[in-house]
Amino acid sequence: MIIPRHRTAIPRNKFSLPIKLALNDQIINPSSTVFDYGCGKGTDVALLKQKGIKCSGWDPAEDIERPCITADVVNLGYVINVIEEPQERIETLKNALTMAKHALIVSALTDKETNRAAYAVKHGDGIITSRGTFQKFYTQVELKDFIKKTLGNEPISAGLGVVYVFRDEADKQLFLATRVRRINYDIYKRPILLEDRYREAKEVIEKFVKKIEYLGRIPKEDEFEATEELKSKLGSFTKAFKLVKHIFPDNLIEQRREQRINDLLVYLALSHFQSRPPFELLPKTLQYDMRIFFGSYSKACERADVLLFQAGKSEAIDIACQQSKIGKLLPDDLYMHRNYIEHLSPILRIYVGCAQVLVGEITDANIVKIHRRTGKVSYLTYGDFDKKAHPSLDEVITINLRTLEIHKRSYRESENPPILHRKETFVLPDYPPYEKFKKLTDKEEELGLLDNPSGIGFQKQWEDRLLQQGYKIRGHQLAIRGHHT
Repeated sequence: MIIPRHRTAIPRNKFSLPIKLALNDQIINPSSTVFDYGCGKGTDVALLKQKGIKCSGWDPAEDIERPCITADVVNLGYVINVIEEPQERIETLKNALTMAKHALIVSALTDKETNRAAYAVKHGDGIITSRGTFQKFYTQVELKDFIKKTLGNEPISAGLGVVYVFRDEADKQLFLATRVRRINYDIYKRPILLEDRYREAKEVIEKFVKKIEYLGRIPKEDEFEATEELKSKLGSFTKAFKLVKHIFPDNLIEQRREQRINDLLVYLALSHFQSRPPFELLPKTLQYDMRIFFGSYSKACERADVLLFQAGKSEAIDIACQQSKIGKLLPDDLYMHRNYIEHLSPILRIYVGCAQVLVGEITDANIVKIHRRTGKVSYLTYGDFDKKAHPSLDEVITINLRTLEIHKRSYRESENPPILHRKETFVLPDYPPYEKFKKLTDKEEELGLLDNPSGIGFQKQWEDRLLQQGYKIRGHQLAIRGHHT
């Protein structure tokens, strides 16, 4: 039976999900070379070139005579799922890794993403679609297990059906540590006022401040790109740090140190699922972190494991949700904007992080829901969250951390989708439209529109209430129906 694999290539005018994720995660950056192994119609290659990234591609249907080449990053995008022979999938995956100098991106269709065709016919471990093409659907766990078994390398979930495989363990650990880091730019957004004798050192001092902000500590000489310049102008790192503390006399630097310690504990707790490497395989910066902040790598891991154990207890999660200083707390759940996950307590960050270990990033989701007692995390996508006063729910993806099941539900075709109220409760006051959100909520409360909230969580019921009380909403402002504003 001849299966026309070339028919699976889909025309697009934007980046595929794997490339979009890799750009967001800086796996692909301006200095990268990229090879798209099985590039289909070449859309990703063309779009990457437009961004100034050196990229080439190969596809068996289009470029059979063109040689495959090595590159920093190789993308194997939705290829293994269209190969009907299991052994050929294995060989293709192995070949792709040999071409990747830094990282391999692998993606496949998941059984939660695609409605299987009504006329599909079972074939091997997959199906033949109504177009005559083969598709093998994976769960997220199956995809990761297949890659780990084939390549002997623990993959990292980047998104649903998308994983990264790093060639170097240090690069992998640096990525995982960076993924959980919260960068607070309060320190170096402040003006740096210097005495006359230090004016000519302003530029290197600014760099030094940024590095302290990033690390939460004084950098080692081999971690700072302007070491020689700083030493020539200020004498030593110790003297430079004293100057920085003089410029910023409050506890901002100490706060950043505490944030960095929490970031590292979250990273170490989650690395439990990725087979923690020995100390000597950590990047040099992480080695310094372990010694400076915790005394040793083993002590740091012990502290992280305590938090991970607590994150596995529903009672501890419930208490942490009740004590959370951010988010909208309801009887069964805690909701917050995804921008503020890193502001949660370490135990809740680890809890949400466990879902990320499984599914990676849900790029369109803007609200995260922590189920307080059922071992679940949900990612909710509300269209035009900033622009619409009461945005409707487009999609929800729920991860069951106990069973590792992923459930996806779309509301895009619903005639009466759920909607949001009190949007300011999902964010912090530093969120740009916060005041606009709060003013609308205050006005709705003043007019009694939010009294008896049962039912108004859905679009039609909310519109009925506005109509009954004679109001309409334009932008984020209430107006009397029939009046022009």
